[in-house]
Amino acid sequence: MSNRSIIIMVLVLVGATAYLLLKSDGNIDMGGEKHGAEATHVEEAKKDAPATAPAAPAAVTDAKK
Repeated sequence: MSNRSIIIMVLVLVGATAYLLLKSDGNIDMGGEKHGAEATHVEEAKKDAPATAPAAPAAVTDAKK
């Protein structure tokens, strides 16, 4: 594989990645890990989680008693 084809392939991949990131309308934060008041993703994940946990099978519950 020649250097020219590798450069073209890298440019195509970078262009496709940039296009997908810009068109996805995603809220992308490249600032790194957040702590404290800035970490709002935890609260959003809790809202999306189901309200109740799945019930344990009866056999497992009876064995622990």
